[in-house]
Amino acid sequence: MGTENPGQPNFTPRPTTTPFAAPPQTMTPFSSSGPVVGQEAPGIRPPQQTPFSSSGPVSTFRPTPPAPPQTTTPYTNFGAPGGPQTAMPFTTFGAPGAPPTAPFRPSTPARFNDPSVPPPPMTNAPPTAGPLSRFPSPPYASTPQFPSTAPPPPTGPPLMGQQPFQPPGGQVPYQRPQQQMTPVQMGSPPQSLNSGPPSMHMSSSDPSFLAPQPNTQASFPGYPRVNSQAPPAQSPFLTHQGGFPAPPATSSPFATQQGGYGVLPPVGAPLGGQHPGAGPPLGGVQALMEDFSSLSIGSVPGSIEPGIDPKALPRPLDGDVEPKSLAEMYPMNCHPRFLRLTTGAIPSSQSLSSRWHLPLGAVVCPLAVSPDGEEVPVVNFGAAGIIRCRRCRTYVNPYVTFTDAGRKWRCNICALLNDVPGDYFANLDATGRRIDMDQRPELAHGSVEFVAPTEYMVRAPMPPLYFFLIDVSSSAVKSGMIEVVAQTIRSCLDELPGHPRTQIGFATFDSTVHFYNMKSSLTQPQMMVVSDLDDVFVPLPDDLLVNLSESRSVVETFLDSLPSMFQDNSNVESAFGPALKASLMLMSQLGGKLLIFQNTLPSLGVGRLKLRGDDLRVYGTDKEHPLRLPEDPFYKQMAAEFTKFQIGVNVYTFSDKYTDIASLGTLAKYTGGQVYYYPNFQSTIHGEKLRHELARDLTRETAWEAVMRIRCGKGVRFSSYHGNFMLRSTDLLALPAVDCDKAFAMQLSLEDTLLTIQTVYFQVALLYTASCGERRIRVHTAAVPVVTDLAEMYRQADTGAIVTLLLRLAIEKTLSSKLEDARNSLQLRIVKALKEFRNLHAVQHRLGGKLIYPESMKLLPMYGLALCKSAAIRGGYADVSLDERCAAGHIMMTLPVKKLMKLLYPSLIRLDEHLLKPSADANDFNRLPLVAESLDSRGLYIYDDGFRFVLWFGRVLPPDIAKNLLGSDFAAELSKVTLCERDNEMSKKLLQILKKFRESDPSYHQLCYLVRQGEQPREGHLLLANLVEEQMGGTNGYVDWMIQVHRQVQQNP
Repeated sequence: MGTENPGQPNFTPRPTTTPFAAPPQTMTPFSSSGPVVGQEAPGIRPPQQTPFSSSGPVSTFRPTPPAPPQTTTPYTNFGAPGGPQTAMPFTTFGAPGAPPTAPFRPSTPARFNDPSVPPPPMTNAPPTAGPLSRFPSPPYASTPQFPSTAPPPPTGPPLMGQQPFQPPGGQVPYQRPQQQMTPVQMGSPPQSLNSGPPSMHMSSSDPSFLAPQPNTQASFPGYPRVNSQAPPAQSPFLTHQGGFPAPPATSSPFATQQGGYGVLPPVGAPLGGQHPGAGPPLGGVQALMEDFSSLSIGSVPGSIEPGIDPKALPRPLDGDVEPKSLAEMYPMNCHPRFLRLTTGAIPSSQSLSSRWHLPLGAVVCPLAVSPDGEEVPVVNFGAAGIIRCRRCRTYVNPYVTFTDAGRKWRCNICALLNDVPGDYFANLDATGRRIDMDQRPELAHGSVEFVAPTEYMVRAPMPPLYFFLIDVSSSAVKSGMIEVVAQTIRSCLDELPGHPRTQIGFATFDSTVHFYNMKSSLTQPQMMVVSDLDDVFVPLPDDLLVNLSESRSVVETFLDSLPSMFQDNSNVESAFGPALKASLMLMSQLGGKLLIFQNTLPSLGVGRLKLRGDDLRVYGTDKEHPLRLPEDPFYKQMAAEFTKFQIGVNVYTFSDKYTDIASLGTLAKYTGGQVYYYPNFQSTIHGEKLRHELARDLTRETAWEAVMRIRCGKGVRFSSYHGNFMLRSTDLLALPAVDCDKAFAMQLSLEDTLLTIQTVYFQVALLYTASCGERRIRVHTAAVPVVTDLAEMYRQADTGAIVTLLLRLAIEKTLSSKLEDARNSLQLRIVKALKEFRNLHAVQHRLGGKLIYPESMKLLPMYGLALCKSAAIRGGYADVSLDERCAAGHIMMTLPVKKLMKLLYPSLIRLDEHLLKPSADANDFNRLPLVAESLDSRGLYIYDDGFRFVLWFGRVLPPDIAKNLLGSDFAAELSKVTLCERDNEMSKKLLQILKKFRESDPSYHQLCYLVRQGEQPREGHLLLANLVEEQMGGTNGYVDWMIQVHRQVQQNP
């Protein structure tokens, strides 16, 4: 194992205290950091909220024009220039040149013509007087002027010490007018607005816009009762949000643009020589358009129930979208798939950080697959050695600067001047750039890979080693697992990385442990049985691990005979613990990857486990969370030993009974490994999934003997880490084996009360051994501006990174608290963030009953609901089995952002229309909202969460389609039907579509489950329970969730 700093094996940790007492942070409800070897990491103390924040450096001033004319029309839409404004129940921005919309007339969908459902109002009720809507407007146009009786509301934030703007006393925030008021237009548009950005009208809460939500319920046979609600009256005006068709835009006298100008330059951070204030001037209205979107919370006349138009809700129908604003500001940053920050704007002070109620941190995937056409360049400095800062050990990168005619360079992390070695010297041009910069990948690319010289090694690079520990007890034999595993390993022998250096070995176990001598001089392997479980030993240690190239024939003979060797085995015991200890003895010299195939709960020797989790009385109490922790400390101790000897562990579990994944998963958690879960495994059904996932595990490029550290600029540091690794020191992550499917999350904290720098730089360094035997360092560098404005932090927020960190914190909280506490804590952080954002705009804008949110975080509430409904933290005992919950937690803790986002909000696509088109584009698929209304009984749909496919056949799907796809079984119960290629074009086209979906993300293999509408409980379990926007099993639907969040946001603190 090498160290990243030759000659400095132990890093001095960053000081935990600073000259300034750090004010308490807002909220850290979850314990965080990964463990140090041999002990649990202490929890992070939940800080308190600072009562106010200092403004720090002067923020960028935005000139704001006088307030635009306000109207009391209940619905406002901004469309193309030159047309009238039309009514809408929410604020949206249309496209120029679209036709004007029709008058508002809600209509009830035909499928919900139910006498028990009250019809929606067929006329427009008078608008509700909002808290600031005091003046009606006339039907004629006049020169608007502000009435002398009502001064305009302020257009900027209150000054330090000034009270926020309050509406006049005695004015009620919600009032239903008794009669239609004569409209009066008010205010005169200033001359500066004639060519300025479009004006914005904030619509008040309108009582006329939604139908009541009846509290009807429908039951699925054999499935929990589902709380479904009839949709409100459909409006002809649809929003851009959520992926529905764009509305017919109306015209506006001003040119509009969604989001306005590009991202503002950060305060004091020049962009390539550009002055910080050189961007286009933004008025208050334009800034508002950039800052937030909104939803109206309305109610029906005569009803006190609030409601939201479901079609107005934002939905992630385009999947995860990687942020681009930072890349535009700093083009030489590494790609977001390698490093994503929860916000692309670092707060300048601890007081500002305390008002950011969401996690402040990053998600790192150091070996992510490079974007198409872009490979990470490899640089070999040869005898000159790698260029690094002599103080902070930062690697040379695009953001270092050269001075003194090229003889010195300044570190961008610690600002130290370093000498340029003679072999690396180059002259500077007139602008101060090196003349050879374009020929130096490390100075032109944010991601680069250095070939490490010998001083980065403490031993010679070890060959890749794969050791297989296979359960051969009776249940494993009956499931067919052994046969699938043996066949898959044999088929992958040619593709194992590291040929011809690759080493391989095998052991099996039931009530005893079996080793196999595969010396190349043998014609067939020799089995050696160790029955002494209390003092297990390794016979012939030199011949149990062999070079694959030399012993290829013996290995193939063993794999061919393995299934039949134990086919009559009736042994039901499992000596897993002793077998694990023996594996450590064998592998400790070389390190490598240990693949465990476990089918039976360990019952003999050290590490034996017992059944638990069947006592219903402990759920919902303080005794619940220990069920999700390892029962025996043996497994964590073994994980620490494996990490010490550079052994990564992947755990494959197969069983129809309890196997205590909470304990077994610990082996993968602390060794940088992975958990694969196959409940009720049967080779005839699940064999294909195991075959593909095991093959990927064996053949994907792996980084061996790795350590990772993230450096960051002065005044900030990473305080906690979340994922599968062992924390070797305060900031060094030990990763015995890591690959492109692993991501790591970490939280950032400010060490100084006030940051004096203008830009913070981050550098990820992964030191590892490649399969070819070369020691390498992969380096990713990114620059992020420091801001003094909380609104800028919201504008630069990255929802994908935020959700990834929130999930990992919530899963860790379930290990020390009840599931309900984890869900509540998650919701509280989202509510606090939206409340803080609302407070930013509550003074200068008339928000009324609107729920407002930053455009960059419009999907956060949806993902928050999906997190609360995920298998790792939803419900209680009856909702998810203990093993399934623990497996989901282990899997989700390693997923990269894009994969996790798809799991939380899967794809729902209609396929029958696509299959009937003769020349349809294979990429032309529209994702549908995850609601029951998206499913048409006449259609064929596919549900894809990245781990499985569900093909849903509507009850009245045309029989010829079903017959083409299923053959003679088209009318049978679909649980007994297997999808295979038939001799017709439609069947071949469907299988090509499934293949394309699988190839787009090969990290897991999606098995295809077939279900017909009405087949219960199969339909409920496979599909209906996963429609996250629906009320299901006592959980909120999306509409109810948004109303609940809105109520909490509006509550006084």
